[in-house]
Amino acid sequence: MKRTRVGGQLLTALGLTSLVSVGLYLISAYYYGAQPFWFLVWNLVLAWLPLLLAIALIRYLKNQPWVSGSGAALTVLWLAFLPNSFYLISDLVHLGYAPSSQTLYYVIMLFSFSFNGLILGCLSLYLLHIELLKRLRARTAHLYIGLVLLLCSFAVYLGRYLRWSTWDIIFHPIGVVFDVSDRIINPVAYGQTFQVTLLFFVLIVSIYFTLWHIVLAARKLPRA
Repeated sequence: MKRTRVGGQLLTALGLTSLVSVGLYLISAYYYGAQPFWFLVWNLVLAWLPLLLAIALIRYLKNQPWVSGSGAALTVLWLAFLPNSFYLISDLVHLGYAPSSQTLYYVIMLFSFSFNGLILGCLSLYLLHIELLKRLRARTAHLYIGLVLLLCSFAVYLGRYLRWSTWDIIFHPIGVVFDVSDRIINPVAYGQTFQVTLLFFVLIVSIYFTLWHIVLAARKLPRA
């Protein structure tokens, strides 16, 4: 029961911080004419999906094997939507469109959305990481998580520079496969692809690594 309450408190805190982001957008839209930034709210909604899918998968795994139709489906959906959480970091590029007199406000607003996306993504990843550690050796589980983060970093590139989204995997699969395969077959011709992917990979891994160890350290602290 205690774990359930703690989980509920965490989800409430995440919900409140997300509402802060939405509130900042509404204020900017009303006072500063930032209506075009509505996509931040949509991106934040998408950032929540991986966490909700991870929670659903964990509940499913309590009574069912991971290697099953539903388990595989939930995992694939989780993996498909996970990059949306980290993608919010790249929305910081829109700071360049902020009026000079309101730069600080836009910094706070964009950082708020990026922070929430990052936390939602890392928490979602952490939940699945723990499930992997229950079933695999630690080194193997860490390797899988590293691979997931590499895929997420590449997906952020696809979304930011090629404008592909998760929905395009369903509605425009041929185009997505073509762009991905072309960059794998001709890596020299797409230096930016690997530079951006590597930058995001290093950033996300370093942040997740730090948060992982913060959680480990917090577990050793005496309870109040």
